[in-house]
Amino acid sequence: MSNRGALSKAGAGAVFAPTGQGGVGRIKQAPPASAVMGIGSILALQGIGDVNEGRRRAVKRGAALLDLLEGMKADLLLGDVSPSRLDAMSQQLSTLRDKVDPDLDAVLDEIELRVLVELAKSGRFPTL
Repeated sequence: MSNRGALSKAGAGAVFAPTGQGGVGRIKQAPPASAVMGIGSILALQGIGDVNEGRRRAVKRGAALLDLLEGMKADLLLGDVSPSRLDAMSQQLSTLRDKVDPDLDAVLDEIELRVLVELAKSGRFPTL
């Protein structure tokens, strides 16, 4: 027989049984598996997702504020601005936003300023 192992028949199939002193010990001494990607690259991938998510939230906020301004314009054409619309505008401004991209932030600053002006014209001064 060889030092690698012996084949023996047990029941229906062949079974491998290691022989010698180094058979099982060699398996226990195997080096640990190394990570395929380092933690830095994983964190970098998560950072890309955060930037895109922040940009998406900023665009959504800007669109919501513009929709509220459009609704206010329609209300003004009918002669009266609904208090619920003004409350929604104040509520939207009270939520904090992330600073994502300087150009996008500049556009959002302009939209928010316009909303603040319209609220001030209506006698509402939200706390920021």
